[in-house]
Amino acid sequence: MKHLGTLNHFFLKYKWHFFGGFVFVTLSTVFKIYQGVVVREGSDTIISILKNNTPANPSVFVKHGLTLIFLALTSGLFLFLMRQTIIVMSRHIEYDQKNQIYDHYQKLNISFFKRHTTGDLMNRISEDVGRVRMYTGPAIMYVANTIVTTVTVLIFMLNVNAELTLLVFLPLPILSVIIYFVSDMISKQSTKVQEELGNLTTQAQETFSAIRVIKAYAREKFFVNEMELKSEQYKKTSLKLAGIEAFFGPTMILMIGTSILITIWYGGKLTMQGKIEPGNIPEFILYVFYMTWPFASLGWVTSLVQRASASQKRINEFLETKPEIVNSNLNTYILNGEIEFKNVHFSYPENNINALKNISFKIAAGQTLGITGPVGSGKSSLITLLTRQYDVSSGEILIDNQNIKKHNLNLLRKNFGVVPQEVFLFSDTINNNIRFGSTDATISNEAIEDVSKKADVYNNIISFPDKFETLVGERGVTLSGGQKQRISIARALIGKPQVLIFDDCLSAVDTETEEIILGNLNREMKNKTSVIISHRISSLKSADLILYLENGEITEQGTHTELLNLKGKYFKLYGLQNN
Repeated sequence: MKHLGTLNHFFLKYKWHFFGGFVFVTLSTVFKIYQGVVVREGSDTIISILKNNTPANPSVFVKHGLTLIFLALTSGLFLFLMRQTIIVMSRHIEYDQKNQIYDHYQKLNISFFKRHTTGDLMNRISEDVGRVRMYTGPAIMYVANTIVTTVTVLIFMLNVNAELTLLVFLPLPILSVIIYFVSDMISKQSTKVQEELGNLTTQAQETFSAIRVIKAYAREKFFVNEMELKSEQYKKTSLKLAGIEAFFGPTMILMIGTSILITIWYGGKLTMQGKIEPGNIPEFILYVFYMTWPFASLGWVTSLVQRASASQKRINEFLETKPEIVNSNLNTYILNGEIEFKNVHFSYPENNINALKNISFKIAAGQTLGITGPVGSGKSSLITLLTRQYDVSSGEILIDNQNIKKHNLNLLRKNFGVVPQEVFLFSDTINNNIRFGSTDATISNEAIEDVSKKADVYNNIISFPDKFETLVGERGVTLSGGQKQRISIARALIGKPQVLIFDDCLSAVDTETEEIILGNLNREMKNKTSVIISHRISSLKSADLILYLENGEITEQGTHTELLNLKGKYFKLYGLQNN
């Protein structure tokens, strides 16, 4: 239960639902149990009529019938109100918990998402939260019902005969113990089912995301077979769970039958001895039925609690994961865009890969920094540090002569317009994908059109039947690579950033389009800082400072002319691209 203790603040939040549920379950149980008294009185009346051979008075039976109907309706009403409080409370908690987890996901660092699969993240916010809801709703409801029903029935039974009560109750604890062990097996097997479901979800998600690559390599059959294997494993695990759960019904019926046989046998004996009335036998049988499910549910509830505890433990693992990068400055100020790296070393924490070594450079606000170098040289790693997706291992990064860790992180990122190497577009309209780059909800359609023209994608967009309202499909699957890149550029421009960062984002456009975009950007980013990563020298030659990276180190730096005069690797790259 220690893992479920983290839910206590939710119960406190919905304390009136919680308290109301217990009140309603008590009232529902009392009205339901009292039906046994009416059954006893009716049975005794019938036996008396038959024994004395006296004429029956129909009004007596009508009275008993109406009383039973009234008790049943009243019990049902309070049962309805019980579910409207406790089950509704569980739905509120489920809603709050999903929002809590989703909100926490947003705060975690990039390294966290590299360590966990999307399928696992989805399972914890959906399947695991669903299993916890079974604890905050049905489990609590049935525990309350069991406690109240047991106490109430015991009072009514002991008022009749203590010996018969003891014998009738004897099989019920056995039932609970048996179901407990069955539930324990169910819990363990359910965990395996949940793991297999996570594998299945991850396989499906990755297949759908990579469908174009799969088709390009004609590997459909391979992935179908992979899915079949995982589905088969999930089926076998689920069938084994179903087989264990099949013990539940027969066990409960056996215990009910045993209690009823004891009631008839020993109750009949007590009746002949004159210790109880004949009507007490059907009364006790009714109580047995009332008691069976609460006792049987103890094992089931134990299983629910175990499952919920396992799921809450998984949820707590994420909720207890603290973001390594936190915002310690909430002040608002003007960002100029001066950037300086001082002896920066960086290794990725998830795999200890040494990405950058002793990086030092400085560019003034309004200048342009160009970065090039072979694949894997650390170019994109430098950008992840500049946008503070990671913190440096050693050294420091200064923005406007202040350590990046002391800046308002939200303000910093809002002033950075980033066009990543891997373009991501949401499954939405082109208009909304561009609008995403600004937090200003009042951005006009004219402004959207203006930045699309600067990104040289306007003509492409208006050629679509729905123009800016065209749905781009998942991850922009309906667009070409160049169109996605240019829409991503428009998205970066709409927020009017003080620092614009291009991470090799013009690779999918031709040279002519590249020149148009760069010309527009030079006018747009006048007096603002730009960082351009590219393998094309044509994208970098007008930069105020160009860095050539290799194996995480700066091997050459200077202006375009200075680097050509060095006749080093930059010079060779320039020669290759101009031959």
